[in-house]
Amino acid sequence: MVGKSNGKLKVTRTSDTTFTMQRVFDAPRTLVFETMTTPEYVKRWWCCMEGYTMPVCEIDLRVGGKWRYVMVGPEGEVGFHGEYREIDAPARIVQTEIFDPFPDHPSLGTMTLEERDGKTHYQTVIVHDSKESCDAHLNSGMEVGANIALDRLEEVAQSLNTAARGTPASAPRAPAST
Repeated sequence: MVGKSNGKLKVTRTSDTTFTMQRVFDAPRTLVFETMTTPEYVKRWWCCMEGYTMPVCEIDLRVGGKWRYVMVGPEGEVGFHGEYREIDAPARIVQTEIFDPFPDHPSLGTMTLEERDGKTHYQTVIVHDSKESCDAHLNSGMEVGANIALDRLEEVAQSLNTAARGTPASAPRAPAST
């Protein structure tokens, strides 16, 4: 993995098939939501594994719309995809997620963003179809990667906030989605 996490993410198993991820971002909710749903920004934070690129980042942000992310690296291609079930911007998204190697085991994620005093309180509840699927997800190393990715998401959101105030952003923007 590239980078080091500050450990702000809290992952909690809440049942045999469910876990919750929580953290606080030092950025306004609208910018966190924009960073999570705009392909050019997602490409800057989501792909956090050393030696990997993210050539595919497709987001059709509407109920019934699809999303797809593909990372390519030394060990090959890794893809994820899903469908948006509910969208209440910038407060909530409900979506499916399928890890391409295991298409028969989708999860359902409900993400909520709540702004308090200029900070965004993030929570995602992930529900799997079986204990084994949930175990595999939790044991995949996802917590380490999610910590690093969400740290980077916060940096991107903060750079957008800086740019919105008229100060040059600290990191260049990536090209639009492919």
